[in-house]
Amino acid sequence: MWQAASSDGTRSICGDVKQARTLNTPASGEPLGFELLDALLEERIQCPRQANQIDAKIRQAFEREVAVLILDMCGFSRLTARYGIIHCLCMVRQMILGSIPAVEDNGGTVLKQEADNLYAIFRTVEQALEAALDIFHAFTYMNGVLPEDRDIFGSVGTGFGPTLVLGCEDFFGEEVNRASKLGEDSASKMEILLTERAYNALPSGRYKFAHKLVKIEELEIQAFSFLRRG
Repeated sequence: MWQAASSDGTRSICGDVKQARTLNTPASGEPLGFELLDALLEERIQCPRQANQIDAKIRQAFEREVAVLILDMCGFSRLTARYGIIHCLCMVRQMILGSIPAVEDNGGTVLKQEADNLYAIFRTVEQALEAALDIFHAFTYMNGVLPEDRDIFGSVGTGFGPTLVLGCEDFFGEEVNRASKLGEDSASKMEILLTERAYNALPSGRYKFAHKLVKIEELEIQAFSFLRRG
């Protein structure tokens, strides 16, 4: 069950994620998260004829329909070469400090942060999009008050659909993969790209986008670049 609206009108996915973790931790002490998933996957390997039944167990335990946001910090390798790794790790920390409040204030949950990337989930695409805009606003503010060598920029990919959410640890799914490709490999500096499913899940007429066909290796993604609010 989704958490009730907070005092500022946003709805948080945190309660649903925590509930998923609780559902995966029965009183008997059975494993949860990766432990449970690994056990089910190993069972699937050993018992291929039961694949459909095991898949149903995995979906029942982990599958949620969520919006995913994947943030990539632009120019990390170039900045590391120029300023050194400690300076860039400081900038990554700066990115996290600017991003987490934007995610949480829009009802989202940060699942993980790896290198210069941040991964979050939301109940709706609109929440994810508004969080991305707030993240970029935070970056712009920081860039205005900090030295030029601390300027930080990002790119965002957003997807929406059935996703395996492992408590507050990680997530997997087709839309996660597509959002990752868009945010990390395709979006330009301070650009927000949505998958087609994410775009179609938004309220009609509230936002303006430009259509883009993104080709990555053999994969074609119908993407939508945010332009402005409607």
